[in-house]
Amino acid sequence: MKTKLFTRFAFLAAVAASTGACAVIPDTPIVNNGPAARAGTAVALNQPVWTGQVVVTPIEVHEDSRCPINARCVWAGRAIVLTRIDGAGWREQAYLTLGEPHAVRGTSVTLTSVEPGRMTDAPVRAADYRLTYEGGN
Repeated sequence: MKTKLFTRFAFLAAVAASTGACAVIPDTPIVNNGPAARAGTAVALNQPVWTGQVVVTPIEVHEDSRCPINARCVWAGRAIVLTRIDGAGWREQAYLTLGEPHAVRGTSVTLTSVEPGRMTDAPVRAADYRLTYEGGN
């Protein structure tokens, strides 16, 4: 019986190794683009950040209508970032607005900073953005 069980296990292990399969570790977020930075760290687009129970990854700056640094504005504007949120065994995307907490599966995520600030004479390139997230319950 032990030999049969060991042989079956060895066969499954060999198949997994030969197909390049990877194991999913329970209760850990799904992250597929490198190690995640700590909460409060400014990251570029597509760089993941741990925010407590989840990992968030900024995908694209959807809107940046913030008042430029060197201008006077009636409205302060806003920044909205499409963000992927990875939890233990689940993944979703949401548009997070700068400074507004986003509730997700029993926790919250907040986009706390978007840099650089806008200027009136030149648009900000996507590669230049640095985004900061914080998490909480």
